[in-house]
Amino acid sequence: MGLRELLFMDTPVPSLRGRKVLITGAASGIGRATAQAAAARGAELVLTDLHADPLDDVVAAITAADGTVLYHVAGDVSDFDWVAGFARQVDAEVGVMDVVMNIAGISAWGTVENLEHRHWRKLVDVNLMGPIHIIESFVPQMIRRGRGGHIVNVSSAAGLLALPWHAAYSASKFGLRGVSEVLRFDLRRHGIGVSLVCPGGVDTPLVDSVEIVGVDRENPRIKAAINGFHKVAVSPDVAAAAILKGVRKNRFLVYTSFDIRFGYWWARKFALPYEIAMRVANDRFDRLARVSARSLEARAADEHSPR
Repeated sequence: MGLRELLFMDTPVPSLRGRKVLITGAASGIGRATAQAAAARGAELVLTDLHADPLDDVVAAITAADGTVLYHVAGDVSDFDWVAGFARQVDAEVGVMDVVMNIAGISAWGTVENLEHRHWRKLVDVNLMGPIHIIESFVPQMIRRGRGGHIVNVSSAAGLLALPWHAAYSASKFGLRGVSEVLRFDLRRHGIGVSLVCPGGVDTPLVDSVEIVGVDRENPRIKAAINGFHKVAVSPDVAAAAILKGVRKNRFLVYTSFDIRFGYWWARKFALPYEIAMRVANDRFDRLARVSARSLEARAADEHSPR
């Protein structure tokens, strides 16, 4: 490899027009917004999601707006056999992908004494093994074709920073970050770019449905904390625009908001202040947990009291 190749890499996918783009998690949130934005830029889409009816709705909306969906089917990316069969069908009917976007994901928060094994397992199966299944089923074809391409993996701020209550979630998102960083170098010689998307707050349905283990979501202080999240979260459309710009510019780290970009820079440059800030945040979350525990105990006592 020459000096120029060591220092520079031509952008593999400068435009999505006419490119075949696979998007997982396409039925809602960031996945849906990214599918619609990519279609508006001329991409030819292959879409999947766990939920069939919302996926059909997205396809109908894209088609009505004169976008192109070449193939779509509902399925579970955590099931390797399903993903392998899905890839064979796509290869046969559509051909090799130019861009592969791993956006599907789930979330659950909680402290280690409240999390159950099923929480750890499900998060790793969907958020880490799901993208791995997609990568191993779709990327070798891109390599063999020899015309480059791009991979997008959606991690999280919890894949960069030690956020309270996020141990299980971070296990999956830090893992995906590691996979992405290695692939960034492994695939460079094949002209395949890699983007690791690290969203902060994004106002998707996941915010209201995320399982917070051992926490009373009906408690006013917990509700206030969730509402505060809504106030600082960006829209899925903003996140989608950042993702597509990341592909167009061949950026490795893609942020959807400035706070995460700054936080990660700060954590790397100022280790001790970062550690103190995380301790403070953890203490605040611990106080919320204790308030929630008292609320849950009071509710349980009320439900069992004689009427």
